[in-house]
Amino acid sequence: MELLRSLANLFAIPRTVDGVYARLLWLVPISILCHLLGAGDIVIFIVSIFALVPLARYIARATESAALQSNHTIGGLLNATFGNLIELFIAIFALRRGLVEVVKASIIGSIVENVLLLIGVSMFFGGLKYSEQRFNRYSAGVSSTMLIICTVGLAIPSVYAKACGGAHMQTISSVVSAVLAAIYLCGLVFALVTHRHLFDTTDEMRAIKERPEWPLRKAVLILAVMTMACAYESGLMVSRLEAGIQFFGFTHAFVGAVIVAILTNVAEKTNAVIFARKNLVNLSIEIGTSSAIQIALFVVPILVFAGVVVRQPFFLDFTTFQLLAMVFAVTILNSLAPDGRCNWLEGSQLIAVYLIIATVFYFIE
Repeated sequence: MELLRSLANLFAIPRTVDGVYARLLWLVPISILCHLLGAGDIVIFIVSIFALVPLARYIARATESAALQSNHTIGGLLNATFGNLIELFIAIFALRRGLVEVVKASIIGSIVENVLLLIGVSMFFGGLKYSEQRFNRYSAGVSSTMLIICTVGLAIPSVYAKACGGAHMQTISSVVSAVLAAIYLCGLVFALVTHRHLFDTTDEMRAIKERPEWPLRKAVLILAVMTMACAYESGLMVSRLEAGIQFFGFTHAFVGAVIVAILTNVAEKTNAVIFARKNLVNLSIEIGTSSAIQIALFVVPILVFAGVVVRQPFFLDFTTFQLLAMVFAVTILNSLAPDGRCNWLEGSQLIAVYLIIATVFYFIE
C-alpha cells in the first residue's frame, strides 16, 4: 500500500510551486539514465537543460536556509557565491569546448535577462495587485551605479579591440577583470559590513515570516549534493549543445543569450514574482540587480583567468549588439529607479525592451 501511495503521489498534480520543482528533479536521474543507455544527443540535451531548472531552485533553497542560520555577513557571502553557480558551470564547460561566442552571449543575456525580464515581470505582476509599489531608492541607486561600472568594464576593452585590432587583449582583459573583482569585493564589504544598515531586509523577511526550511547540516548537505549534480548536468548539456543548436536551427548567440539565460534563472524569477505579489518588490529588484552584478563582476573575471588555465583565451571583446543590449538595459533601469516607486506599466516597459533584444538575438549568427 505504501508503494502504491508513493506512486500515486508521484503522478498526482503538484499543488505548489515547490511541488513542481520536486517533480522536475526526477529529470536528473533520467538524464543520467539516458546518458548511460546511449540515448540520442537531442534527447540528452533537452532533458539535461530542463534538469538544471529544479537544481537551481534547490540550490537557492539550501543557500537561503543556511544563510538564515548564519550571521548577516556569512549569509550574504553564501548568496554571493552560489547565486549564479549554474551560469558559471555552463560557461566553464562551454569555454573548455571552445564555444567562446556562446559564453559571451550567455553573459550578456543573463545580465539583460535579470535587469529587464526578471525585474520587469516582477513589477508587472506585483503592479496588477497593487497600484503602486515602493522599494529602497538608496540600494537601487548603489546597484544602478554598479551596473554602470559593469557596462564600462565590458565595453571599454571591446571598443579598444575594435579600434586597435585586439593587440594586448589578454593583458587588458586580465587587468580589467582584476579591477572588476576588486570592486565586487568592495561592494560586498560595503553592503554586508560597513553600511549593512542601508541594505537590511530584516523587516521584509519578517513580513513573510521567513524561517529556515531545513536544519543547517541538512541544508549544507543538500547544497553540496545539488552543486555536484549541477556540475554534472551542466557538462552533459554543454557536451550536446552543438547537436541541439543544429537540430533546432538556433544560432549560438540566441542559445547563449536567451535559452540558457532564461532556463537557468527560472527559480530566481519565480521567487521574484512571489515577493512582488506580496508587495515586497524591493526584494525582487534586489534579486535581479544582484544577480546581474555578480555575473559581470564575479563570473566574468573567473572566466578570464580560467581561460588561461584551460588554454582557451577569453577576452573582453563583446560584439557591438551585445554591448548595446547591455547599455540599453542598464539605462532604462536607471531611468526607473530614482523615485523608488514602480507600477505594472513600468514592468511592461522593461519586458518590451527585453523582447525586442531577444528577437534580434534570434537572427544573429
